Amino acid sequence: MAETAAAISNLGYVVLGVRDLGAWADFAHKLMGFHVTSRDDGNALVLRMDEHMQRIVLEKSGADDIQEAGWEFESEDELDRYAAQLRERGVNVTQGDRDYCVRRRVERLYHCEDPNGYRHAFYFGPEIAQMTNPFRSSVMRGAGFETGTLGIGHILTTANNYEESVDFYRSVMGLRVSDYIREERAPGIVVDATFMHAKTGRHHSLATAVIPGPKRLNHLMVQVKEMDDVGLAYDRCVAAGVPMFLHLGHHPNDRMFSFYVQTPSGFAIEYGHGGVVIDDETWKVVSYSKMSDWGHKRTPPVPA
Repeated sequence: MAETAAAISNLGYVVLGVRDLGAWADFAHKLMGFHVTSRDDGNALVLRMDEHMQRIVLEKSGADDIQEAGWEFESEDELDRYAAQLRERGVNVTQGDRDYCVRRRVERLYHCEDPNGYRHAFYFGPEIAQMTNPFRSSVMRGAGFETGTLGIGHILTTANNYEESVDFYRSVMGLRVSDYIREERAPGIVVDATFMHAKTGRHHSLATAVIPGPKRLNHLMVQVKEMDDVGLAYDRCVAAGVPMFLHLGHHPNDRMFSFYVQTPSGFAIEYGHGGVVIDDETWKVVSYSKMSDWGHKRTPPVPA
C-alpha cells in the first residue's frame, strides 16, 4: 500500500521582525491580552496565548514585517516524510541546527524560503510550559484564545505573483483550498484572494492576495473563545486611540466576527470569534463576491 502524504497540522507560531519592542509590549499585553515575556538575549519578546512557551516571537528588526511562519506536525515521522516530499518537489529544504531549534523552542525543524520573501519552518515537538507557569491574561474575561490543534490563527500575506504563490502553497506545501473571495472594490479593480487550510481544519491558516503596499504581511488573525472578549478588546483599542483598519464586522466565508487593529509595525491584527472548522469529507469549495457580509467599515491606515 502506498504511503499517504505527510500533511501540515496547523500554523503553530509566527516570527515578526519589529522596530519598537516597547510599543509592542504595551499593545500586546494591555490591549490584545497576550502574556508577554522577554527572551534571554534581550532582542526579542515572546507572546504566549496558551500552554505553549511561545506562539508569536517579536524579534528586533527594522523590517516591521513577517519573518517566519512555523508549521506544526503531529509526529517526527510525518515531519521527516514531509521534508522528503518537499525535496522531491524541487524545494531547497534545510534542517535547523540545535541552536535554531532551541530559539524556536521545538525539538526538530526544517525550513525553506517563500516566493514572497519570508521563511516557512516545519517542526515537531513544541515546548510546553510547566504547570507552575500557566498562561494568564490580565485583560481577557473569557476562557482565552482558540488554539490547540487549530494552531494560533491565520496569516494573510501579499503575493508578488499571485498564481505562483497559490501554486506554491497548494501544490508544494500541500495546503488545501477552502474557498475564494473575488471582490470588485471599484470599477475594474478586483481583489482576488485564496484561502487555504491545514489538516486540523481551521477555515484558513494562510490566505494570499495581491494587495498594494510595502509589507508582506497584511494581517495576523487570532481567535478568542468568547465573543465578549472581541467587544472588550475593541473597546480597549478605541479608548487607547489605536487606529483601526476595519471596525467590527463579519466574514461570509469563515464566519468570523472580528475587527482589525493596526499594530505598532503597521500591519493589522484581526481579533475574532466564531471561525469555521472544516471537515474535508463534507466541505464544498465556493467563491464569494464580498470580503464582509456586514460591518468591517474601513479606516485609512496610519503610517507606522
